[in-house]
Amino acid sequence: MNLVAGAFLRMLFLLSVQPRSTGVAGNTYDCETPLASSLPRASFSSSSELSSSHGPGFASLNRRDGAGGWTPLVSNKYQWLQIDLGERMEVTAVATQGGYGSSDWVTSYLLMFSDGGRNWKQYRREESLSGFPGNTNADSVVHYRLQPPFEARFLRFLPLGWNPKGRIGMRVEVYGCAYRSEMVNFDGKSSLLYTFNQNTMSPTKDVFSLKFKTRQNGGILLHREGQNGKHITLELVKGKLILLLNSGKANRPSPDASVTLTLGSLLDDQHWHHVLIEILNTHVSFTVDRHTHRFQAKGESSYLDLDYEISFGGIPGHGKSVAFPHKNFHGCFENLCYNGVDIIDLSKKHKPQILIMGNVSFSCSYPQTVPVTFLSSRSYLALPRTSGKDKVSVTFQFRTWNRAGPLLTSQFQHGSGALALVLNEGKLKLSLSQPGHSARDVTAGAGLNDGQWHSVSLSAKGSHLNVMVDGAAASMAHSLSGQIDLGDNYYLGALYEQSCEAHKHRGDSSGLYYIDSDGSGPLGAALVYCNMTDTAWTSVQHNGSHLARAKSSDEENLPPVVFKYRASMDQLQAITDRADHCQQELAFHPKKSRLSRHHDGTPVSWWVGRTNETHTYWGGSLPDAQKCTCGLEGNCIDSQYYCNCDADRNEWTSDTVILSCKKHLPVTRVVMTDAGQPHSEAAYTLGPLLCWGDKSFWNSASFNTETSYLHFPTFREELSADVSFFFKTTASSGVFIENLGITDFIRLELRAPAEVTFSFDVGNGPCEVTVQSPRPFNDNRWHHVRAERNVKEASLQVDQLPSKTQSAPADGHTRLQLNSQLFVGGTATRQRGFLGCIRALQLNGLALDLEERATMTPGVEPGCPGHCSSYGHLCRNGGSCREKHRGVSCDCAFSAYDGPFCENEISAYFGSGSSVTYNFQEHYNYTFSKNSSSFVAFFSEELTLTRETATLSFRTTGTPSLLLYVSSFQEEKFADQV
Repeated sequence: MNLVAGAFLRMLFLLSVQPRSTGVAGNTYDCETPLASSLPRASFSSSSELSSSHGPGFASLNRRDGAGGWTPLVSNKYQWLQIDLGERMEVTAVATQGGYGSSDWVTSYLLMFSDGGRNWKQYRREESLSGFPGNTNADSVVHYRLQPPFEARFLRFLPLGWNPKGRIGMRVEVYGCAYRSEMVNFDGKSSLLYTFNQNTMSPTKDVFSLKFKTRQNGGILLHREGQNGKHITLELVKGKLILLLNSGKANRPSPDASVTLTLGSLLDDQHWHHVLIEILNTHVSFTVDRHTHRFQAKGESSYLDLDYEISFGGIPGHGKSVAFPHKNFHGCFENLCYNGVDIIDLSKKHKPQILIMGNVSFSCSYPQTVPVTFLSSRSYLALPRTSGKDKVSVTFQFRTWNRAGPLLTSQFQHGSGALALVLNEGKLKLSLSQPGHSARDVTAGAGLNDGQWHSVSLSAKGSHLNVMVDGAAASMAHSLSGQIDLGDNYYLGALYEQSCEAHKHRGDSSGLYYIDSDGSGPLGAALVYCNMTDTAWTSVQHNGSHLARAKSSDEENLPPVVFKYRASMDQLQAITDRADHCQQELAFHPKKSRLSRHHDGTPVSWWVGRTNETHTYWGGSLPDAQKCTCGLEGNCIDSQYYCNCDADRNEWTSDTVILSCKKHLPVTRVVMTDAGQPHSEAAYTLGPLLCWGDKSFWNSASFNTETSYLHFPTFREELSADVSFFFKTTASSGVFIENLGITDFIRLELRAPAEVTFSFDVGNGPCEVTVQSPRPFNDNRWHHVRAERNVKEASLQVDQLPSKTQSAPADGHTRLQLNSQLFVGGTATRQRGFLGCIRALQLNGLALDLEERATMTPGVEPGCPGHCSSYGHLCRNGGSCREKHRGVSCDCAFSAYDGPFCENEISAYFGSGSSVTYNFQEHYNYTFSKNSSSFVAFFSEELTLTRETATLSFRTTGTPSLLLYVSSFQEEKFADQV
């Protein structure tokens, strides 16, 4: 399984572990009754037990029988103690003790809860991301009041820390009371219509309150309309709740005629979510799980001036104002109230105010399927085949942000073939291979890497195979060769700059630099030449920059030169992958030596690329380009051919080709042979690998609201973590990235205007490393952050400020265990979000495509303008900074200087009798010198150059004056004068 596939699998079915807190307020009546102590022993269960006397049945608070509490077989962070309360209860507090009279107690723990005992949710304390505080001895009781309380039938205590001189030991109590709950279940086709009497009910304020849970990412929760298109609609759209308010100003177009408020994310997680809507004339308060959005409409139009009908779960067919596509809600409501009226209770009693449309039930079943998460690139599920021999039927759902990765594979019996379902470029591809037959593919769906749930159905019977995605069949169905016969299982399943572009925007001039294209990845740094022009060119030299002979008149064909570069092939691939464009120049100097035969076009010369493949094309970025430069420009010495070499003349000619297909570069060998040609000679020169651009360095996103963020797969690096990025902002604080685990977490944030903090917890308690600056970071200029954590220490550096380091505990935990999605620009709680721009984000050497993700995320935009504010100072001597989509350039038009930063003087004054003589010398740097002196010494006088170009500008008052004089080693070439 490749790394890309592994990254994809880490995101499969992630919904089950995404934590979200509830928003149910506690009851005002007494709700602190002990619930666990009266339960039978069978209501307690655990991951393991040290012995029968240490079993979970002895875990009630203050219990002394047995061994006096629960102790697992092994004390580690994977143990749990579970309580079944028998029915759904309101839980308001918990309490813990250690094992009676022992040295076994828990110092911190995590609390999980569930309705059905399968789909669990973590209770998160608002004041802390860590677990609950535990005990300091065996017998004292530690209480913790839950604010807010929650409703559940099952609870789990997960120990996080314990007495280092003992074991895990727990006795617990749960406090609460009976929970009154009215539920209604909608099947996606049903709804409720509530009609109230306008004479008895004319409210000055509307209040809607409900809880919902669903596995579907869309549907209408409630709808109320009035005249002239006025309406209020609450809809779940792609896992987010949207409140749409239309004031009905149909005849007077206005930007505030329709208002959309959005809250929540991933709300289709089959957990309860609380919604509260309060409307007072033009004032609207919209709350989802304790996060509130308030709005006041302009003008005097009231949202209370609506009809006396409200629909829940869908929109009746006779709706007057709904002009947008919609679908009914599929899931459960709980405690649905409108202005204190219990809508579900009225429905159960079939009161005349309620019209039930379709099939509704007044209970909420627990899900029979539970999502699973693939935690690493080596994770998979091997599922036994259950279908009959002549039939295959597989259905599943998946969700991911990744564009590629395997979903399902299965081998045919007796080696007769295999099939694979993979995600490729956001599309589902079914690949089928059978011996003796060419591989066949079927593609279905598009944009499936949008973070939403997608259903897949694969069926095969006899020799017919079909795949469907989200209910839509593939464009064609395969006809298999013979009877399908699948196997027994299905398988699911010191930092350098990183480019010359980065060096350029540090203000570095042309020169030799080490670049580390994969950052903290496994590849080392490579030595390259950075040629800083308007574009930063990366030049990678090889050992054959001099002229190489391929044939001579007195010798047989010479063995081809094997070009060895200053970088390894893996490093070269990383450089070309990161670059926007790469090229390599190959110059031929033949005499009666051709590239291909005239009569049949058979190549007699070729070159070998990075992957040791032979190539016979000679120009451009496409393998079918069979022209040299003269053929592309239409000026070959013989118009019958596209290369001067193929004219087969008994004189020295030359051809130049530019190879620019990145996946084939660099050139590793050139072979020139033209058997049967008497007196033929040939030579060639190969230039360095040249690349420009950096696709990752300028990859950026703009975060426009504090509640906006980007989701990425969980950061799976337990022993080491390396994060680097640039940011710019005017905000005083905000979280750059956050990833959470059960108790472990990692976070980078701007904590204060002049303070960046790197914090994390690997089980030893929160650790922080902070860099403070004498000047604020929120100056709307780019700042570079580098954070690293390993088993020995953690470090943080911002810009060129001194790095801050903190050592890890000598005997502490070392593994960082995370399970939530990676949040960029925000947090799981949607608090303390970042306002500004982030770019060039890399985690352990892997670049995250912020721009691609931003195109599909509300509140986030791809790209970030304003680079001149950070890099304009690089333009010197009167040069002007010019903004580009990726970086800046310096306009030196009004400066007496030239170069990328307007630093190079370009003018000179010649007094009477003065001159400058320039001798062309051999130079090993091919980027700047392609001279012919060694070539002339090597070959006879018969070689003539076909073209040389010289350009200059001048200003003078004296005539006549000699401007340019050129001579070769043998003769004068030309002179020009005014």
